[in-house]
Amino acid sequence: MLVKQELAANAPKMRAADIAYNAIESMIVKLELRPGAPVVEAELVEKTGLGRTPLREALMRMSSNGLIMQMPRRGLVISDIHASEYMNVIATRRVLDALIAQQAAQLASVEQRKDMLLWADKMLIAAKCHDLGAYMAADQAFDIIVHEACSNPSAVQAVVPLVIQCRRFWYAYQHAGDVEEGARCHMLAAKAIAKGNAELAVKASHGLMDYLVTFASEVMGKK
Repeated sequence: MLVKQELAANAPKMRAADIAYNAIESMIVKLELRPGAPVVEAELVEKTGLGRTPLREALMRMSSNGLIMQMPRRGLVISDIHASEYMNVIATRRVLDALIAQQAAQLASVEQRKDMLLWADKMLIAAKCHDLGAYMAADQAFDIIVHEACSNPSAVQAVVPLVIQCRRFWYAYQHAGDVEEGARCHMLAAKAIAKGNAELAVKASHGLMDYLVTFASEVMGKK
């Protein structure tokens, strides 16, 4: 089934450009589109079943958040993954994620707090089953709820490209990662936000970033 049909079934109100963005982002994050590979518009049309206009809008957005780069004489290419630069990504995420977690703990609705716990639990289950695809899907759903709950569009807009880079890094270096520890860190954050404890939510957010630093250090030590 084409990506367009799959995504549209779950999100009928989404703009075509948003559906295109999500489809291409998923291919980049999962390394179906490899770092350094050229972006071939005709191939994306075939893979996604989407038109050229929404695809071009999606590619423009990806250029702005660093997933795609314009290279001299090569055109658009998928950006490379640099472990050393990943530390800067985490450092920036640490500040933004702490703010988002704090505000989510203060502002989340009862339903949002329940959903955070639900998706954090799904992450734990997926981690124990060593199902990285299910883990990442639950991780993304968890983030979406927390981002909505914090009611801070500026912070969310700034952090989303960094979160995408982190997911791609996981797929690239999953052999060095511990998804069970990652799931545990997310559950601590979910519980803190669900309780409305902003101080604990910030602490849990920092704990997750600490683990990501450890993970990145492992990767760089093994390269």
